[in-house]
Amino acid sequence: MMISRASLARWYRNRFLWVAVILAVTGGAVVLFRATGPDAQPADLQGQIVARMRTTLEQSNPEQHQHAGHTAQQATTGEQAKPAVICGVRVYGHEPAGATTLAEVRTVYGFHLCGVAGQGYPWDVAVKLAGPVILDMSTEPVGIRVVEATADTKFVDRLREMFPPKYAEVALKEALSDSEMADLRRRYDAAAGL
Repeated sequence: MMISRASLARWYRNRFLWVAVILAVTGGAVVLFRATGPDAQPADLQGQIVARMRTTLEQSNPEQHQHAGHTAQQATTGEQAKPAVICGVRVYGHEPAGATTLAEVRTVYGFHLCGVAGQGYPWDVAVKLAGPVILDMSTEPVGIRVVEATADTKFVDRLREMFPPKYAEVALKEALSDSEMADLRRRYDAAAGL
């Protein structure tokens, strides 16, 4: 079989083209895998703040949320296992407002709804920790302050004392989005073994 120089040149050109396509596709797949892997960090600042807020609240003890009068259910097994805290969050804003990286964020204002997921405890009977919350990101561990009424101050007045006006107004009207609530319930049921 005789191969012409033109055919040979075309074959070499196509071979390099196919190698470039394969490299581009596999490189894209590697980038896509890294961006969607289990430890992936959201690319946008808002997503990073939400992830940090949720992680901070879920890794803290219910007592660290500073809610008065709540105690967590104890596991019914022979050992005293710590029940998981599963949280849904909504960020109202952060300071400084002009921050462009998570490292620059000092304070986060938002809302949290957490369920203490003791094994076999359905959502409806779980201890819940909820309300407007402030995270002090400048400390380690992150400081958590919830807005609660005191003996001397009503809840709304306390909220306005603790939150800047633009975030306080949002906090009086909005809690979790429907999608965040659905995700919270799904993760709670999984943690509670339901």
